[in-house]
Amino acid sequence: MGFGDYPKEYNPSVHGRYDPSVYYGPKDTAFGDVKLSDLGSWLSRRKYSPPAITAAISRAWWRWQMKYVQPKRTGMAPLYHLLIGAMTFSYAINYKRIKNHRHRKYH
Repeated sequence: MGFGDYPKEYNPSVHGRYDPSVYYGPKDTAFGDVKLSDLGSWLSRRKYSPPAITAAISRAWWRWQMKYVQPKRTGMAPLYHLLIGAMTFSYAINYKRIKNHRHRKYH
């Protein structure tokens, strides 16, 4: 699979129109339905190569886009998501400076 190509699991005659937010590989148990005893085997069935991780991030991005940004009547949710993400990122990168300003009681 090269950059910009369809996934090799995608078959237009079977799947119809291409949707970038759908995983066309073999179906597996959803993460929410995995039991704790089966978690190790579920994780071992995942692909951890850089192209697979990039494809998973891309699918998550498209799912977010299609759910919150691209509907006809979108609300304030995408703006809130971006603002909260920016605040969390800012807090994380400035944590070393912020932690010195804690209020503590010294005895």
